[in-house]
Amino acid sequence: MKIAVFGTGSVGQTIASKLVSLGYDVMIGTRDVKEAKSRTAADMYGNPGFGKWLESNSKVKLGTFNEAGSFGDLFINATSGGSSVKVFKSVKSDDMKNKILIDIANPLDFSKGMPPSLIPSLSNTHSLGEEIQKEFPGTKVVKTLNTMWCGLMVNPGMIGGGDHVNYLCGNDSDAKEKVKEILRKFGWKDENLLDLGDITNSRGSESVLPIWLRVWGATGTGAFNFKIVK
Repeated sequence: MKIAVFGTGSVGQTIASKLVSLGYDVMIGTRDVKEAKSRTAADMYGNPGFGKWLESNSKVKLGTFNEAGSFGDLFINATSGGSSVKVFKSVKSDDMKNKILIDIANPLDFSKGMPPSLIPSLSNTHSLGEEIQKEFPGTKVVKTLNTMWCGLMVNPGMIGGGDHVNYLCGNDSDAKEKVKEILRKFGWKDENLLDLGDITNSRGSESVLPIWLRVWGATGTGAFNFKIVK
């Protein structure tokens, strides 16, 4: 399967490298290929710039958002949530039809500094997942993996024996089952995949971010997650 990962940040990089290790053919989509390759300076966390990362992950292809849309049989949204809809509008409309889009982005508003809040128009009574589904009705949007640090997304066994929750939601049950197949390959156990229902439930999973960010700030690590205890 060919998978297009939209976004060159640490989340997109982590997802792309994991998918390649699992045998998928992967292209990362970006706004400006030349600019993305030119990024060599380390980020604030000490991670190598995208250009350096790409040199070390030569099996990952790089293209524009439009090229990634034509390439992928399945899409993963790892862009900044505030720009996600604009990104997918740069993909040919025919390339959006009948594709599964795994949305792991969050509509974070950094305008008032850290920690960010949620973009008002995409929270409480609406969500990014819903907005993407509304703008691209022919696309099968599945929201998942957006409530944790990217290291745990692809390696849940890193903490607690993998016994912690990953939510998913979407309107298409078959699409959710196909996404679960990928999640299992990442190491997620069926009992920890909690299907919340249709895409309106993105309102709930995206609203985890305000508390997640504060726990991260208080503990100084992203290597944690939440668990459902009954």
